[in-house]
Amino acid sequence: MMQRTIAASWLRGLVDMFAAEGLDKIGLLRECGLQPRDLDDAERRFPATVTTRLWDLAIARRPQPTLGLERQLCDRYGGMHLVGYAMMACPTLLEGLRMMQRYLAVVSEATAFDMHKDELGYWLYVGLQGEAQPPRQRAEFAMLTVLMLCTWFTRSNIQPLVVEMTYPEPADARAHSAAFLTDVRFGQPHNRMLLRHEDLQRTLPTHDPVVAALHERYLQQQLQKLGHTSTRYRVFTEIVRRLKNGEPRRAEIAASIHVSERTLQRRLREENISFQELLNDARRELAQQYLADPRLSLTEVADLLGFGDQSNFFRASKRWFGVSPGQYRSQFESV
Repeated sequence: MMQRTIAASWLRGLVDMFAAEGLDKIGLLRECGLQPRDLDDAERRFPATVTTRLWDLAIARRPQPTLGLERQLCDRYGGMHLVGYAMMACPTLLEGLRMMQRYLAVVSEATAFDMHKDELGYWLYVGLQGEAQPPRQRAEFAMLTVLMLCTWFTRSNIQPLVVEMTYPEPADARAHSAAFLTDVRFGQPHNRMLLRHEDLQRTLPTHDPVVAALHERYLQQQLQKLGHTSTRYRVFTEIVRRLKNGEPRRAEIAASIHVSERTLQRRLREENISFQELLNDARRELAQQYLADPRLSLTEVADLLGFGDQSNFFRASKRWFGVSPGQYRSQFESV
């Protein structure tokens, strides 16, 4: 399985946000086996499961649906540290967001960020990787943090055209509208927001090409340390991206990362992993996410995982989870 980590700088901002919400910061860290001094080195890495544990503990102590859903909190505690500095030095907001897209893993390997062009602007997608059913508070905090970064970098209130969340509509959505400066659509296929082209082309007042180049070189080094330039990581990422279109072939993946199939096999062998193992790991991780979504039928999940028939999916689920897909899904229905 792909082991993900998160920088101490993000964890420190998170627990400080919880403290601002009135929670016991030291107590939360202690239950995760940590002390505040463990977060002093901003670049120290921790398993991404620590973030999951912190959110679970915080929500158990403060079970409010809007925990962390305040613009001031995201503005103050949702910074991107090294990635944020690089973003600030970019010429436009769009270039800054592209910088984040390339290097977000330096801050958090558990958060996924993507952009897709639209006639009116760009859709910004914010997701959580390796999480079967993350709490809505965590997903909404991540989305609002991205919006507040846009506001901070441009020194203007960026108002999305549309915000969509996968979670059910709460009894009172006024806090969401106030946070995102627009009505939020709930029960949608993705967590995403649409920003206008004119907003994305805003010049950043802190633009500095020399500083941007320096930061980017450093971030490239950090990605290399994390293994994101490894063949293993590149193949895993390509498999995840292509599975919804059917099971990808080794030759197809080799061509997508610009190497021959023989070279791909050799490099994976040097990294002590096989193509089939990476395919299995990618399917297992995605299966956890898809089966936690009740809107997807089991047939649709099988298709999204690139299985040719239901029986192969059933056997894989028994191997991964020890139960059938339907039985695995039932544990989420009972939560």
